[in-house]
Amino acid sequence: MKNYKRLLAYIKPYLGRFLLAIVCIICASGANLYLPWIIKDMIDKVLAERDMAMLNFISVSIVVVFAIRGVFYYGQSYLVSYIGQRVVVDVREVMFRKFQRMPMAYFDKHQTGETMSYLTNDVGAIQSALVDNLIEMFTEGAILIGSIVMMFYLDWKLTLLTLITVPLVGISMRIFGKKIKSTSRIIQEKLADITSLLQESISSVRVVKSFVREKYEIDRFRVENELNFKATIDNVKITSLLTPTVEFLAAVAVTFIVWFGGYEVVNGIISAGALVAFLTYAVNLANPVKRLSRIYGRLQKAMAAIDRIFGVLDLPETVNDKPNSIELPPIKGNVSVENVTFSYDGIHNALENVSFEVKPGQMIAFVGPSGAGKSTIANLIPRFYDVTEGSIKIDGLDIRDVKVDSLREQIGIVPQETLLFSTTVMENIRYGRLEATDAEVIAAAKAANADKFIRELPDGYQTKIGERGLNLSGGQRQRMAIARAMLKNPQILILDEATSALDTESEKIVQSALDDLMIGRTSFVIAHRLSTIFAADKIFVIDKGKICESGTHKELLALGGVYSNLYNIQFSKL
Repeated sequence: MKNYKRLLAYIKPYLGRFLLAIVCIICASGANLYLPWIIKDMIDKVLAERDMAMLNFISVSIVVVFAIRGVFYYGQSYLVSYIGQRVVVDVREVMFRKFQRMPMAYFDKHQTGETMSYLTNDVGAIQSALVDNLIEMFTEGAILIGSIVMMFYLDWKLTLLTLITVPLVGISMRIFGKKIKSTSRIIQEKLADITSLLQESISSVRVVKSFVREKYEIDRFRVENELNFKATIDNVKITSLLTPTVEFLAAVAVTFIVWFGGYEVVNGIISAGALVAFLTYAVNLANPVKRLSRIYGRLQKAMAAIDRIFGVLDLPETVNDKPNSIELPPIKGNVSVENVTFSYDGIHNALENVSFEVKPGQMIAFVGPSGAGKSTIANLIPRFYDVTEGSIKIDGLDIRDVKVDSLREQIGIVPQETLLFSTTVMENIRYGRLEATDAEVIAAAKAANADKFIRELPDGYQTKIGERGLNLSGGQRQRMAIARAMLKNPQILILDEATSALDTESEKIVQSALDDLMIGRTSFVIAHRLSTIFAADKIFVIDKGKICESGTHKELLALGGVYSNLYNIQFSKL
């Protein structure tokens, strides 16, 4: 229950409401404890002694008690639901914050659908644990304790005889609880797999349809759905066994009560009304035990989700600010890479002993075969990953010694695949600098050669572009990304094969915008098409994680090495 206690800590900001909710639950439950006493008085006084005053009192008290119970029931339901929903909102926000802080390495290893499942399926299970289960647990707990107190008052010997079965119930719940939690964890994992498959299949719907793989995807989904069904049925089998087991033990207790209580009535030790009241309290005792067993089963199911959530919250954030880190001051753009080695998996090096220095305002290009390490360098500069060995310095400051946000605020990135949000064109460009005015956004769009096509859209800058901007062409999306980078106005710019996926006409338009964007900035260009880097101040040829050649375009051609070979391959057909 360690993680459940951690979850309950989220109730602390709402402790006042929580205590008031408990008061309402106890008072509402008290009405149930009043009924057996009414039965006792009806038998012993009204029926046996023909006491009309007692009959009138009982009649009025029933109405008053249940009117008051209604008020308290409303209070418990509203307050617990309010607290539960607030805790769910808080936990979901904490989870989202955690994912925003997680390093890129986490997302390299986990599917998007799996990550989404934590915020939907698992957090949803918390809602059940805190709202429905918590109300029932306190309600039934109050009835249970109250019934035991009244039973001791009526006949302590009979009560002790009844409570013999309680340890047996506790042992049963513990055994079944472990199995329920185990199967519930599997259910949550299978739900995550289904969510991942859904996200993957729907986001790749164009590929699915182009290869006519609808049936294949349906079969994949059917397999995952069946696995989830089997896991759920295993859980149901165990949960279904728990309740009848507890009910049987409760029936044994009732049997003891009926025999021993009847014996005491026959011998004049207690009255008939007291025995009936005791039996009613015993039923009140049995029902809460039975319901608490169901609650316990559901709670164990929720615990599987809670464990998954706190498992994520406890993951280390490998790329974070040091305790003594400083704000990176406005930079000039001098970048020094010193003996950098980096590994994604801790076994194979993606980069090995890489060193170079870039002066402010220079354009640096990286070329080489796929998987050589070009993009890895681009990922290390903004600290998406931390170097394994060596260091990267900007204006003489090790980037691990400055705050991550202050570093990335001064770096602009234009990736090969432009990711846009399902909002307006204006807001997509403004993402580069949230406080920018509309005029500044439009100016950035003009500088990126994007203003003309934007104004031709149905609602101009207020046009909603759809999920990931798929309503726009590749060249249009890329120009919007450039406008976003221009609005940010970074001193260091990283272009990760920004034109490789474009047709010739779009490439010329986008390249013109990129040329304008790079003016006065330290620029790192990862190039597939060598025609885009002829003017680079220095070109580094990366192969197998090492710099094997460096120089200007002319110097590398004259060298007749790897770069010259790449050039001949690309331009031999021209």
